[in-house]
Amino acid sequence: MSDSRAATDALLSELREGTMAPRAVVRFLAHAARRSLAQAARRPRALAELTALHAALYVAARGRRPGRGWVTASWALAAAHLGLLEHRTRLSAADLLTLTRANLPALPGGNSRASGMVAPGLDIADGHLARRQGTASPFGQYADTFADAAFWTWFTLRHEPSRPARAAAAAAWLLPVATLTTAAIRRGRMTDPPHPVLLRPAAALQVVIALRHLTHPQTAVRCRRA
Repeated sequence: MSDSRAATDALLSELREGTMAPRAVVRFLAHAARRSLAQAARRPRALAELTALHAALYVAARGRRPGRGWVTASWALAAAHLGLLEHRTRLSAADLLTLTRANLPALPGGNSRASGMVAPGLDIADGHLARRQGTASPFGQYADTFADAAFWTWFTLRHEPSRPARAAAAAAWLLPVATLTTAAIRRGRMTDPPHPVLLRPAAALQVVIALRHLTHPQTAVRCRRA
C-alpha cells in the first residue's frame, strides 16, 4: 500500500468493520503507528528537515508556556503523517512555514499584540509559496487546517475575555476537525479537508478576535485574570 490515502482508507475500513471495539481500536492504532514509522523511514530527508525545524523551535520555546511541550507534540504529529507527502521525499518551503505557524503559541512574540495578524500573514504566504512552487500535497493541506485550528483555538482561549466569544470561536474551529475525524471513522475512509464554506465562521471570528486583541491589549490581561 504505497499510496498514503489508500493505506489509511484500508486502516479506517478495518476499524469500522471492528465496530470500534477496544481490540479493533488497539489494532488500528498499532497498525497506524507501524505504518507511520515505515513512511517516516522511507523519507529520511523529510524527517531530518522536520526534526531540524522543530529543534530550532524547541530552543526558541525555552521557558515559555505552552513552550516545549507544544513543539514536541507538533513534531510527533507531523512525523506521524509524513506519508501524506505521497511521492515527495522532502518538505517544501510552504510546509516549513505552515509548521512554524502552528508553533507560534510556543515562540517568542506568540503573546504579542501583533500575533493575531502574523498568523494570517504566514497563512497567506505558505499558500502562495505552495501554488508558485507547485508543492501542494495532502500533507500541506492537512497541516494547514490543523495549524489554523490549533493556533486560533489557543489564541482565543488565551486572549479573548468574552466567554461566549471564546466558546463560539473554539467551536467554529474544532467542530470541522471533529466532524472530519468522525466522518472518516464512520465511512471507513479518509475525508477531504473542510470545505472553505465550513470555515468561514471561524475565519470571521478570528479576524474580530485578532483586531480586539490588537486594538485593546488590556482584554488579554482581563482574560488571564479570569
